Amino acid sequence: MIVADKIAGLRKEKGWSQEQLAEQMGVSRQAVSKWESGQALPDLDKILALSQLFGVTTDYLLKEDIGDPALPGESSPPVKRVTLAQARAFLQWRKKAALLIGAGTFLCVIGVIPLLLLGAAAELPGHPISENAAAAAGLIALLALAAAAVALFVFCGLRNEPYAFLDQEPFEVEYGVADRVREEQRAFKSTYTRCNVIGACTCVLSPVPLFAGLFMDDGFFTAAMLAATLLLAGTGAVFFIVAGVRWASMQKLLQEGEFTPREKRRSRFKETVSTAYWLSATALYLLWSFWTQGWHRTWIVWPVAGVLFAVVMCLCDLLERRKD
Repeated sequence: MIVADKIAGLRKEKGWSQEQLAEQMGVSRQAVSKWESGQALPDLDKILALSQLFGVTTDYLLKEDIGDPALPGESSPPVKRVTLAQARAFLQWRKKAALLIGAGTFLCVIGVIPLLLLGAAAELPGHPISENAAAAAGLIALLALAAAAVALFVFCGLRNEPYAFLDQEPFEVEYGVADRVREEQRAFKSTYTRCNVIGACTCVLSPVPLFAGLFMDDGFFTAAMLAATLLLAGTGAVFFIVAGVRWASMQKLLQEGEFTPREKRRSRFKETVSTAYWLSATALYLLWSFWTQGWHRTWIVWPVAGVLFAVVMCLCDLLERRKD
């Protein structure tokens, strides 16, 4: 039972569940359960892997009279430990940040609406506003909404700095923290599912007003329907973001899902590609719009970019898997 007790003790000291240890070792949870209950002994290669994973010698795992778990001649770098108070503060902040990020995203999506409506209104007979004035007012509104969105994103980024180590460095949670986070995750799961269903349905139905507007021979009505489509798409995105940010904060503390060490590396690569992609899409949209002055049709860049973005992310996953 020496090996069983030491594996169980080291796992609990790390704050890992049996599922997490199984994932790290590449075995089933049942295998870890048998090791810890003494029903089976790990193979020699698993003993070596366990010693490297926990930073202990094989003698420490196999012999009863070895009390020092440190590897000889090695001084492992200190690993930050997340306390229960820190975990609570982080989850509370991310709950607020989810709303702020959702609001910023919504402002980005609807930013073009004033430009669309003013441009369409300027083409109405007898309308007092000229096309140039409408374009200027629309651009001012677009930039104002974009500036407000950027302010929200920057504020969230600055407020999140004390917790940046969760993304950048190895960390452990103190005993009992993982259980409390899992309790909160279970309580939030129904809300998370409901928000994703609402968000998906809203985004799928968002083109309906646009399709309705295409059948009417009225430019302003078509522009209004396009604005309605953007409002629905933005609303759907908010549901995804508000639920997703909170769920991700819990997974980050538990180091599960996309926040395992391997997935973190993949995420950093995808974030870099994603940033470059959307900056390029924005540059293309603005360049095309200013060059042609066809703001009423250049919006097509965004749905096309959205579809192609999914393809780009799939290619990123493929490249990362080949590297692994």
